[in-house]
Amino acid sequence: MTQLMQRRHWLQQFGMGFGGLAAGHLMQRDAIADDASATPKPGISSGGVINPTHHFPRAKRVIYLFQAGGPSQLDTWDYKPLLNEQQGEPLPDSVRKGQRLTGMSGNQAILPLAGSIFRFEKHGQSGTWVSDLMPHMANQVDRIAVIRSMQTEAINHDPAITFLQTGVQISGRPSIGAWLDYGLGSDSEDLPAFVVLITKGKGGQPLYSRLWGSGFLPARYQGVQFRSGKEPVLYLSNPPGVSRDSRRSMLDRLNQLHALEQDRLGDPELASRIGQYEMAFRMQASVPEVANIADEPKHVLDLYGPDATKAGTFAANCVLARRLAERGVRFIQLYHQGWDQHTNLPGSIRQQCKETDQPAAALLEDLQQRGMLDDTLVVWGGEFGRTNYSQGTLTATDYGRDHHPRCFSMWMAGGGIRGGVTYGETCPFGYNIVSDGVNVRDFHATLMHLMGIDHARFTTRIQGLDAGLTGVEPSRVIREILV
Repeated sequence: MTQLMQRRHWLQQFGMGFGGLAAGHLMQRDAIADDASATPKPGISSGGVINPTHHFPRAKRVIYLFQAGGPSQLDTWDYKPLLNEQQGEPLPDSVRKGQRLTGMSGNQAILPLAGSIFRFEKHGQSGTWVSDLMPHMANQVDRIAVIRSMQTEAINHDPAITFLQTGVQISGRPSIGAWLDYGLGSDSEDLPAFVVLITKGKGGQPLYSRLWGSGFLPARYQGVQFRSGKEPVLYLSNPPGVSRDSRRSMLDRLNQLHALEQDRLGDPELASRIGQYEMAFRMQASVPEVANIADEPKHVLDLYGPDATKAGTFAANCVLARRLAERGVRFIQLYHQGWDQHTNLPGSIRQQCKETDQPAAALLEDLQQRGMLDDTLVVWGGEFGRTNYSQGTLTATDYGRDHHPRCFSMWMAGGGIRGGVTYGETCPFGYNIVSDGVNVRDFHATLMHLMGIDHARFTTRIQGLDAGLTGVEPSRVIREILV
């Protein structure tokens, strides 16, 4: 027996295991004081390593509507009439302040300011500015908090989307859903805690499984991708000639062999593998049921729009996300590609909003009608924003916008979020943040807080270091947008 296996066996014999050590380390750490002005309610029990939770959670689950490619905040949520007044004039050096540009527009002779061709109006009791691209979400503004002062450190897609999804620009770290599954466990016996849905047939920047991976956490915490079609989860169905009873018998024998091996080696990965096999067996029955959105009443499907009955569309995925949330799935990640509009932005963004506006608004309405919005956190946003100047030729009806990490917009709703709020402010040119900046780590800290987790205390030891979603850089909970 190798020295490594002997050590693992010793740990197993003493009832610890690596997961136990991680949990023990987590719970024994000195609590880092939060900036709350009031004492939080006591935590509640969970099935993860944070048991009980650090404080009372406001949300039980998260539905994250990720708009991959970087939606233009200047054409959707951040109204800047000065850009229309100074249409075509060069971006002032006093505004840019030497900040870096991408190679796609950095060599242009001038950077001409480009106002939005879309009309903005105030909506709701809150008077939130929204462009006419989003008439359905305009009716939901009193339920959402719009953050106009998001900022990121990455200027290109791969590091930027990796940063939003894992807290680090370099690949290999656990995703948000993996952290939540590890920390809180699952509320469902028959479905995975972390599910990923991707709009079918969209082009744009590629997506890759490491964005919903488990990184250095055990593989059981990675997201499970659901697909449209006859087989929502790949390799889940029994092959021809293998009955469910036969599969059950095979798993029973395999579990016995794994149990013998675990007794001999004490390897916690074996227990994890047994758990995954058993979950897959239960999913053979639960996945076809939850994925069958044809069971939904017509008035519900109509709420989500004409695409709701077309498998793999954003609308159909929003319906499926609500069905998954009802059945206890902890973290549901939707990806909708195609927001990378360097050219032909007006035409392209119209199509993107046509595909996403009504379903996103319907999701909030549907959750509210079912009494689920209060404990479901819904998030909308991309990896960065777009520039206030045109990339390429600017005309009265056409323009493009380059990547802009300095400021962009996101919104959050439900699960402890105060509706009707607009947080943060950008300069009149829409280029820099002038108040209440929110970086990616602040966003992660806030999401964790709403789930009952103190981000500063939620770490695990890896290669001698305490690693967590928010890292070691300063970050804070955005309490101004919380109930």
